[in-house]
Amino acid sequence: MAKIVTDAKAFTSDRAWGARDLAEIDGATVRLHWTDQPYDWHVNDGAEVFLVLDGEVEMRYREDGRDKAVRLGPADMFVAEVGDEHVAHPIGEARILVVERKGSA
Repeated sequence: MAKIVTDAKAFTSDRAWGARDLAEIDGATVRLHWTDQPYDWHVNDGAEVFLVLDGEVEMRYREDGRDKAVRLGPADMFVAEVGDEHVAHPIGEARILVVERKGSA
């Protein structure tokens, strides 16, 4: 059955990085996250697509042993490949759509 999501901009959770599962597609999950706190530095075991829907996020990542950062706003995306170390730091509240391998860290 089709799913229509009209409240993504209003979605909240009782904890940072709380999520609503939207779909599973061929072993990948599509989840809507709400947060007002940074995540932890991590490396996914598969590619990850990170789309800011609302708010701003400073995405920090490591490239060639150097720390880098980019500020993402609504409609901006960060795509992490396998082995890309990264961490998201929201600036206030943010809502993010994440597509990644099911069970990925």
